[in-house]
Amino acid sequence: MEKKQIKVLGPGCSRCKKTFAVVEKVVVSNGVDADLVKVDDIEEIMRYNIMSTPAVVVDGKVVLKGKVPSESEIRQVLGIS
Repeated sequence: MEKKQIKVLGPGCSRCKKTFAVVEKVVVSNGVDADLVKVDDIEEIMRYNIMSTPAVVVDGKVVLKGKVPSESEIRQVLGIS
């Protein structure tokens, strides 16, 4: 499986930090080969054309936005059963 590029977009609010923690936990506990990055630069966030944060981007595609996802939602978007 190819290495995934995962970005958590958000200005650094508590919901954004929680989202990063959930994604990080799923990646680590499932042994996902991924580069996980926290993006808090507003200009870069705006390039994804999202209106609400936090958002999760996998391989350049926005897969979740506007809420803190559950671990099962993250596993689903990463294709982990």
